[in-house]
Amino acid sequence: MTTTSPEPTVQQLFDLSGRVALITGATGWLGSAFSRALAEVGATVVISSRARDRAQDAAAALPCPGGATHHGVQLDLMDEVSLTTGCQAAIDAAGQVDILINNGVDVVAKDLTNITFEEFSRHQINNTGYFILARLVHDHLVQRNAPGSIVNIGSMYGQVASYPDAYEGVCVASPVAYHALKGGTIHMTRHLAAYWAKDNVRVNCLSPGAFPHEGANKEMVRRLCHKLPMQRMGRPSELKGTLLLLASDAGSFITGQNITVDGGWTAW
Repeated sequence: MTTTSPEPTVQQLFDLSGRVALITGATGWLGSAFSRALAEVGATVVISSRARDRAQDAAAALPCPGGATHHGVQLDLMDEVSLTTGCQAAIDAAGQVDILINNGVDVVAKDLTNITFEEFSRHQINNTGYFILARLVHDHLVQRNAPGSIVNIGSMYGQVASYPDAYEGVCVASPVAYHALKGGTIHMTRHLAAYWAKDNVRVNCLSPGAFPHEGANKEMVRRLCHKLPMQRMGRPSELKGTLLLLASDAGSFITGQNITVDGGWTAW
């Protein structure tokens, strides 16, 4: 006689109680929403920042519905030594890492008319940081013989070009180095997923569309809205569900994928 495991409920699938999530760029516009989402479903969240005090303050402000204790560590995505020490600090603080959200980015706010060779090259180091940190977490999971999930944050601009007339006359064009970076992030996700599936480590990408911060140029925002089927910008909270799908057991058969949340931008 064979027995089958009871089907998990939706609540159980999305529950991250007992798991630890390390997130970079967690104090930013989208990163703050990501951090809250993870904490709201019970995860212990380790926030990283180049400033340890800032990370610890952000961690202290997160909700703790299941009594989890959150942590803040110092980690610079653009520095190899800091990646290693920061990842180890996260493991030491929380006891383990089960989920990695590669969200931080060191932006070079110059467009294709004036960005220098050095600036363009430096921007691509963000992907090096994503990879090294992902490999550190992967190796930690393998050492523990534990399953895990890595979510890289891409962009719709890693898949399609921006419209020049959305920026012309009001602000610099969407940075070409950023487009190159995020296109690389999306494809690197596929590559890592193919190699790490055997280790029960899933790797996926979440690509936001237009989610401008509150200080963004209002005319640019109006023009961007005109390009969207939904005719409005995204709200950070509208990324929380997709992030949790990829981070939790709700996405246990999803790996190597890029999910775009863009209000329909890439539909036409």
